[in-house]
Amino acid sequence: MGLSTHVLDTMHGCPAAGMAVALYRTEGDQATLIKRFTLNADGRNPEGPLLDNDSIRVGTYRLVFDVKAYFDARGVALPEPRFLDRVTLDFGIAHTDQHYHVPLLVSPWSHSTYRGS
Repeated sequence: MGLSTHVLDTMHGCPAAGMAVALYRTEGDQATLIKRFTLNADGRNPEGPLLDNDSIRVGTYRLVFDVKAYFDARGVALPEPRFLDRVTLDFGIAHTDQHYHVPLLVSPWSHSTYRGS
């Protein structure tokens, strides 16, 4: 069970390897950093779940994806300021006995997400 993420670069049709991501626990307007990490070659969080069965809690969370830096590193020439800089996804975990997978599909101009499996 636990929490995981996966990012697909829809501009290039590949995993977003090397994208920086931060995970926060949120309470109202307060956000507490849990961890920062870089996506692996498959565009997934490295080293197993972001939150495992022992650390996942009912509550609200935030994933912040550094989209601008990722596309800069890929050499994508875009006007400044960029349309997307960071993509922030706020979501809730209601059941600690279930797996929560938060995928992101992203290009320099759009993004979408859903609760994956």
